[in-house]
Amino acid sequence: MGLISELKLAMPWGHIAAKAWGSHQSPPVLCLHGWLDNANSFDRLIPLLPKDFYYVAMDFGGHGLSSHYSPGFPYDHQNFVSEVRRVAAALKWNRFSLLGHSFGGTVGGMFSCIFPEMVDKLVLLESSPFALETNELENMLTYKRRAIEHMLQVEASKKPSQVVSPEEMLQGFLKNNSHVGDECGKLLLQRGTTQVATGLLLNRDRRITRPEYYFNFISRELFVHSIRKLQARVLLIKATQGFYDVRRENDANTEVMQFVTNSLRSVLKERFQYVQVPGNHYVHMNQPQHMAGVIGSFLQSKERIPAHL
Repeated sequence: MGLISELKLAMPWGHIAAKAWGSHQSPPVLCLHGWLDNANSFDRLIPLLPKDFYYVAMDFGGHGLSSHYSPGFPYDHQNFVSEVRRVAAALKWNRFSLLGHSFGGTVGGMFSCIFPEMVDKLVLLESSPFALETNELENMLTYKRRAIEHMLQVEASKKPSQVVSPEEMLQGFLKNNSHVGDECGKLLLQRGTTQVATGLLLNRDRRITRPEYYFNFISRELFVHSIRKLQARVLLIKATQGFYDVRRENDANTEVMQFVTNSLRSVLKERFQYVQVPGNHYVHMNQPQHMAGVIGSFLQSKERIPAHL
């Protein structure tokens, strides 16, 4: 499936960039990348998926080739959710499927509960429909404070963005993203950097920092209440060496993920599917063949007829 086009969708603060595969007459699938990644996150997976869909991978605001938010306007989880709604409006989609990796999955999950009638299928790669506050109650006010302080600090700093050599950029990137191999690191940096005379500049907005500062952490009670609104069918794919915690500090604790999957199973019943695949947090880039088959079957599956009919 050849890459069809680069899209540039007008937004009030600039534009959202996206890349599209397939024919826009086919059923649409919007692909949402992880924190500080970009649309290239799906370059290796999408060519392995069924050809009879129109895949659009967007760069969230402040990421990849999308515009940065206007000065003074903060980044926040809910803004990313509203970007999905804006992209759907720009593409004139009433109903579509969502494929989200990591942070992109939590954006897609929240969107699917707020606009349930718009989402046909939701695929979560190494993700959860929401981030739960279970391990975070102590920290939540600190995160909000740090997010505000960080933004003010970046605004006050007149330092230009650092220009570094491609090699240095890749090493720095891999140091912060141990699950991304060399090849996939280069792929993300292709869209995540701009070449200047003396080296590379990072494209992303420096006002965006640690993911936990922007996540919308919710209680278990609100989680169960929210997923009851879902009309979509949900496929959750977990990697055997994946992540279980936003900050990685409680990664050994799989209890929260178990609560998420058990709740989805008991609320959605046959509309929920859980699959484990070998690999790490970036398995969709490193070994896309481990999950392409299951995602393809899920996207192509028609509604199962309920047993009691």
